[in-house]
Amino acid sequence: MTAEARRRALALGALAIATFTYVTTETLPIGVLPGIARAFSVDAATVGLLVGAYALVVVVATVPLARLTARVPRRAQLLLLLGLLVVANLGSALAPAFGVLVAARVIAALSHALFWAVVGPTAASLARPGARGRALAAVFAGQSIGVVVGVPLGTLIGEAVDWRAAFGGAAVLAAVALAVAAAALPRVARAEDLAATGSEPSGPRYAVLVAATVLVATGSLLAFTYVTPFLIDVSRVSPGAVSAVLLVRGAAGLLAVLVSGRFIDRHPRRVMLAATALLVVGLLVQWAGREQPLVATVGLALIAGGMSAFTTGLSTRVLTVAPGSTDVAAGGTSTAFNVGIMAGSSAGGALLAVVGLAGLPLVGAVFAAAALLLLAVEPPLVRARVPA
Repeated sequence: MTAEARRRALALGALAIATFTYVTTETLPIGVLPGIARAFSVDAATVGLLVGAYALVVVVATVPLARLTARVPRRAQLLLLLGLLVVANLGSALAPAFGVLVAARVIAALSHALFWAVVGPTAASLARPGARGRALAAVFAGQSIGVVVGVPLGTLIGEAVDWRAAFGGAAVLAAVALAVAAAALPRVARAEDLAATGSEPSGPRYAVLVAATVLVATGSLLAFTYVTPFLIDVSRVSPGAVSAVLLVRGAAGLLAVLVSGRFIDRHPRRVMLAATALLVVGLLVQWAGREQPLVATVGLALIAGGMSAFTTGLSTRVLTVAPGSTDVAAGGTSTAFNVGIMAGSSAGGALLAVVGLAGLPLVGAVFAAAALLLLAVEPPLVRARVPA
């Protein structure tokens, strides 16, 4: 391996650490929800809004920030954003009042908003010809692991120490990503970046991706926002075992990333279809086996696999069908994902009084099934040949 190849591999590693840290930061309140609630004397629904409000900021800010910074080199953007993430997580760890914690979360969300618009195109620009999908899979493995490991890891730290230590750990990870990125990211002018525009631009196909992403994120977050109380109160998992269950979920997500990465360059659409179908099955299994800890755990593992493979496929497809700038297109799907997060976490709180904790996975499965149907009928909808 040449020195340049090693540097690019190191840069991809830094981006993977960053994606893990951002996703962990976004969802961390889920795993340490009881501790935050006790520390500030607020209820669980209020703490849950730390996830929903974070998503709202991302929804509002992503595309405007992507357009505003369109001429700023991606390297400079990424270093600034990671620096803000360090500050935000330290602020969360040291917050003396709930309002300060909210303000720190807003800073993290603003950093998050632009990061997801630039990380995919940056990773693609680091890949050798014909390996864009594998490079994206490597970077978004961090995202997938963050989704399924970040919460249980934060829960474990919260149980062993306290919730503040979990945010402190996220700050350390962000600092590591910042240091490695500063050392390894090349200075590539946007005019020379082959990942700046979609390789097969299509507005209709991109619109289908955006709509399906909203539905998938809504369905998964409906159940996942309240996964800790679900496991304890519905599945009768002991509080001390929750982190272990979520780590099983994390292992399944990592496996899905590794498997999907082998096929993503050749069959991105098929990967997304299979991933969404797996998500539907997982949510149904979680619901049907809600009173059986082992079955509920299997359901959570299937959900993790579906979400991990879906996000990997989504990132690759966006860089293919982006109708204009890939930064703005990636920002659009990030916005869509966070619309779903916001809708799912908010609707989940509202539905607690209607269907209870036990019914949330079933409602989530309905949304995921709608996304699967939309992706399945994409070719006739857009009247274009879609790479399979």
